[in-house]
Amino acid sequence: MAKTLTLDGVRWPRILSFFSGIGMIVASILTMQHYFLANFPENIFEGSFCDISAFFNCDSSAFSVISQVMGIPLGFFGIILGVLIALGALFPSENFERTNSFIAFFNILGVIALFAYAVFFMESLCLLCTGYYFFSLLSFFLFWKFGIGQGKRVSFIRFFQPSLKMLVTFACITALGAYGMIQYHEAKKDAQAAVSLRIIKQFRALPEVSNPSIISPYWTVRATGYFEDAPIQVIEFSDFLCPDCLFLTQEFDKLKEEFAGKINIAFQFFPLEGRCNPVALEKDIHPGACELAFLAAYDPAQFVAIHDEIFANFNAARRPEWRQELAMKYGVEQALSDPVTHDIVSSIANTGMEYERTSDEFTYGIRSTPTMIINGRMIIGTLPYEPMRAIFQDLVDEYEGRSQFIEQWVPRKARKIKR
Repeated sequence: MAKTLTLDGVRWPRILSFFSGIGMIVASILTMQHYFLANFPENIFEGSFCDISAFFNCDSSAFSVISQVMGIPLGFFGIILGVLIALGALFPSENFERTNSFIAFFNILGVIALFAYAVFFMESLCLLCTGYYFFSLLSFFLFWKFGIGQGKRVSFIRFFQPSLKMLVTFACITALGAYGMIQYHEAKKDAQAAVSLRIIKQFRALPEVSNPSIISPYWTVRATGYFEDAPIQVIEFSDFLCPDCLFLTQEFDKLKEEFAGKINIAFQFFPLEGRCNPVALEKDIHPGACELAFLAAYDPAQFVAIHDEIFANFNAARRPEWRQELAMKYGVEQALSDPVTHDIVSSIANTGMEYERTSDEFTYGIRSTPTMIINGRMIIGTLPYEPMRAIFQDLVDEYEGRSQFIEQWVPRKARKIKR
C-alpha cells in the first residue's frame, strides 16, 4: 500500500500534521480574541493602541472590512479547519485524509488571497494572522508531500477526492457554529450599552491630569475660541502613521457631526520617530512620521486639509515620493527644512515628558499613540464609537446641568424599539 500522511502509524509527518492543526487553532483563537477586544472592549483599559509598527499591526486587520463575514470573525473558520486537521491526525482514515487534503488545498488558496490583500492593499500584516498562515502552509505542505496519491503525474487531482459525506457533515457543523457566532456577535453589539455605562464610570474614576503646558494650536475640530470653553475637550497625542490613530480619526469624523458645536480636538503631534520626538526614542518605529508632521504644521491655515488627506491616503503616506507630492500640492515644501516648523513639532511632542510613568517599561507617561486627554483624564489607546459617544454625551450632560448621563442614557436602538 502506498504511504500516506496519517495511515502509516505514528510517524513524524503525522505528528507534525497534528501540531500544525493545533497551531492553526491557537493562532485563530488569538486572532478572534483580538477582534472582539479591539471592536468590543469590555472596559476603558482595553482600547487598542499602536505599539508595534505601521506595517506589523494586528489592529489594522481587526478593524478592516475583511475581519469578519456577516458578523463571523475569520478566526472562527480557522478554528474549524485546525480542529479537522488535528482530528484527522488523531483518528486517521482514508476518507478523513482525502477530505482534509481537499480542505487544506482551498485553505491555502484563501491564505494566499488574505496575505496578498493585507500586504499589497492594506500594506499591513497581523502577526497573529501570520501565525495562522505559517501553520496552514505547513499543513498543506505535509498533505502535498506525504498525503495519499503523492508522486502521481497529475498530482493535483488527489486534492479533489474528498468524502462527500464528511464534507456535508463538516459543512453542517460549521454552519451551526457560524449561526452561534452570529448570535454572539450581535449580543456583543447589544451589550455595548451596558459596557458603555461601565466605561463612563471607569472614565470618571480615572485620576485627573493637567493639560500639557503647550496645547497644540492645530485643532481638527473647533467649537470655541478658547480650548477649555467647550463641553468636550480632547487633546489627541497622535502619529500620522499609526493605524489606531487612523481608526480614531474615523471615529472622530462621526462624533464631530453628532456633537457639533460642543467639541474641541487639539492634534498634539507625537510622531513615533526619534528624528523629531525625543520622547519616542524607545519606540522609533514610524520612519516618515516626522516629515508628515512638518508638512501638516507648516501652514496652520492648511492643517486640517493636509491632516485629512494624509489619513485618507494612509498607506501611501508611508512612501517618500507621496510625501513629496503632498508637499508640492499644498506648497509646503519648505516645511522639511524649516527650523521654526521643526521646533513647533518637537515642542508639542516634548509635552509627553510632562506626565507620570504609566508603565515600568517606558520612561514617560505618553508612550504610545493614540493617547487622549479628555477633559483632564487620560485614555491610552482608542475606543470604538459607542463607548466614546457615551463618554462625550456624559460630558455634555454634565456641562449643561442635566441629570447624570449614566442614569438616563438609553441606546438609540432601544429608543427606536420603545416608540
